[in-house]
Amino acid sequence: MIAHRDDSISLASILTSETTLYIVKRFLQAILTLFLASALSFAIIQLAPGDYLDTLRNNPQISPERLAELQRQFGLDQPAIIQYWRWLVRVITRFDFGESFVYFRPVASLLRERIGATLLLAVSSIIITWAIALPLGIISAVKQNTFVDRALRVLSYLGQGFPSFITALVLLFFAQLTSPLFPIGGMTSINHSDFSPLGKVLDIGWHMILPTIALSVTSFAGLQRLTRGQLLDVLRQDYIQTARAKGLPENKVLYVHALRNAINPLITLIGFEFASLLSGSFIAEFFFNWPGLGRLILQAVQAQDLYLIMASLMMGATMLIIGNLLADLLLKSVDPRIKLEDLK
Repeated sequence: MIAHRDDSISLASILTSETTLYIVKRFLQAILTLFLASALSFAIIQLAPGDYLDTLRNNPQISPERLAELQRQFGLDQPAIIQYWRWLVRVITRFDFGESFVYFRPVASLLRERIGATLLLAVSSIIITWAIALPLGIISAVKQNTFVDRALRVLSYLGQGFPSFITALVLLFFAQLTSPLFPIGGMTSINHSDFSPLGKVLDIGWHMILPTIALSVTSFAGLQRLTRGQLLDVLRQDYIQTARAKGLPENKVLYVHALRNAINPLITLIGFEFASLLSGSFIAEFFFNWPGLGRLILQAVQAQDLYLIMASLMMGATMLIIGNLLADLLLKSVDPRIKLEDLK
C-alpha cells in the first residue's frame, strides 16, 4: 500500500514538474506554429506561376485526356484552398503527405529513403565541427594575443571567408588530384554489396570524408570564434579573478568556472544547428552526388512537385521546433539557475 502511494506521488510529481509542463506548453505551441507555417508555405507555393503539368503540356506525346486525368488525380483541378484543406486533413488523420507528382509514390516513403543519408552526413559534420572548434576556441582564448592565437584566428577567418560551394569545389579538385585516395562522389562503391558488414561501414565512412569536411569548414570557423569570444568575456569577470586569488589550479578555474559559464550561448546554437541539418547538407549532396534529401528537394522545387515541397518544409519547421526545445532543456540541465518559464 505504501509502495503504491509512493509510486502515485512520484508519477504526480513528474507530471506536474516544471520540465513536463514546459514540454507540454511547447508542444501545444508547436501545433499552432506548424499549422500557420503550412498555410503560409502553401500560399507562397501557389504564387509561383504555373504548376507541375505545365512542363507536360509542352510534350506532344502526352494527350489532353491524359493531362486532364493527371490534373484530377493530383487535385490540381480544385481551388487552392480546397487543395490545402484536403492535404491538411490527410496529414492530420492519416499522416499522409500526399503523392509525389514526379515519382508517383507517397511522399513519406520518398523522404524515409533519403533522410538517413542526409542525417548521417549532417550529424557527423556537427560532431566533427564541435569536437574541433571547441578545443581550438579554448586554446585561442587562453593563449590570447600569442602566435598560436593569431594563427587560429587567421584559420577561422579563412574558413568563414570560403563559401560552402567553393570549399566543395576545392575538395573535388583535391580528390581528382589524389585519386584513388578519396572517392569523387556517391555514398558507396560499385562493389559495395560484396563487402562484409564491417567493410560496408568503412566504405560509407570513406565516401563521407570529403563531404563532411566541406560541411564542417564554415561552421567550424564561426564556432571557434564564438567560443573564443565568450570565454574571453568570462575570464575577465571578477569571480574568475577571485578564484585565481584563492589559489585554485588554473585548469579548475578554466574548465569548472569559466567554461561552464561561457558554454550557455553555445548551447543555444544547437537548436539552429539541428534545424539546418537538411538545408546545410544541400551543397555537399549536390557536389558530391550524395543520395540525400537536398537533391530530392531541389528537383521537387524545379518540377513544382507540390506535396513533396510541402513535406520538406514541414520537416524543416519541425526540426527547428525540436532543436529549440532541446537547446532550452540542455540550458536548464547545464545551468540550474535558468528557469524554463523565462526562456522564450
